[in-house]
Amino acid sequence: MGQKIDNLDRNIIKLLSGNARLSNRKIAAQLGFTEGTIRERVKRLEKDNFIRFTAVTSMEHQPRTQLAYIGVYAEQKKIQAVASEIANIPDIGAVIILLGRFDIMAIGLFDGLENFQKVVNQSILSIDGVRRIETSAASEIIKYDNKVAKIITPLEDFTLEYR
Repeated sequence: MGQKIDNLDRNIIKLLSGNARLSNRKIAAQLGFTEGTIRERVKRLEKDNFIRFTAVTSMEHQPRTQLAYIGVYAEQKKIQAVASEIANIPDIGAVIILLGRFDIMAIGLFDGLENFQKVVNQSILSIDGVRRIETSAASEIIKYDNKVAKIITPLEDFTLEYR
């Protein structure tokens, strides 16, 4: 990685986290720097993977409706390998290694409970090193902040064409 981040970088990240569409000019005006300085900082932050710009589809527009959590108990020596295999499952949007009740937490958005059950039983439980799992399916979403955990993939029906 390149340089470490400083206070200016943190302030840029904070502003972009609130509104990723802010122009370099507006950021510069708010922080008291030139537009060129901000442009170069944003480029570096992106190049060094401190920030990434992406479009996130709202959950209510998703055709897949079942949000679910899968707590995985794994053999201690195989936790990393199990997590990597779970991360390769297309319906899984987040995989987190934990200290606590579970060794791994997987979060996904599924085409209903039947698909959720299929992924759990046929994909996750068949992974070498998985001892057992506990699942929870969301019945109602009161608040979801995609800045915390982006688990939604863009709508699959859209086709991008470049001319």
